[in-house]
Amino acid sequence: MIELRDIADEDEERLYRWRGEPEVSRWMSDADFPSELDHRRWFQTLRDDPDMHGWMITRDDAPVGLLTLTGLSSHHRRAAWNWFVGDADARGRGVGRAAQVLGLERAFCDLKLHKVWSEVMADNDAALKVQAAVGFRREGYLRGHVLKDGQPRDVVLLGMLAEEWSALREGARQTLTEARLIHA
Repeated sequence: MIELRDIADEDEERLYRWRGEPEVSRWMSDADFPSELDHRRWFQTLRDDPDMHGWMITRDDAPVGLLTLTGLSSHHRRAAWNWFVGDADARGRGVGRAAQVLGLERAFCDLKLHKVWSEVMADNDAALKVQAAVGFRREGYLRGHVLKDGQPRDVVLLGMLAEEWSALREGARQTLTEARLIHA
C-alpha cells in the first residue's frame, strides 16, 4: 500500500542520495546538486519551517519518494507542490499517482488550502501525465524559465483548486482503492 508519513531524521541521508540520482535530479529546477551542508540546511528547513511541509511517500512501509508543499503561510491559502519517486523500483507502478491523491487529501482536507500549483519541466512526460491523471490543469507555459546544467528549460505550470478536488476526490480514491494501491 502507498501511504504518506511525516519526514523523520532518518530520512535525511536517503533524500540526499535520491536527490543526487540522475533520474531524479534531471527534473529538479535546482541549478546544481546541493552540497551535503546545503542539503542538511534544506532538510532542517523542511522539518522546522511552518511555511513548508514534507511527507515521505512509502510503499509497504518502505520510503520510496517525497512530496512537499511550500508557501503554506500565504494568506492566499495556496502552496507550491513538489514531488518525486526516488526509488527506481517504485517508478511506473502507480506510486506517483497514489501519492498525488494522498497529497491532495492532505492539502485540501487537512490543511484547508484553496489551491496547489506546480512547475514541471516541459519534457517530463511522466510527471505531466500523472498530475493530469489526478486532475491538475495546465495553467501556463514558461519558456526558458529555469537553467539546468547551464541550459534554459521550459516549464509547464499546473494547478488544482479545492472545489476541483472535491469533485474528483471520490472517483480518484475509489480507483486506487480497487487497484489496492491505497487504503479505503
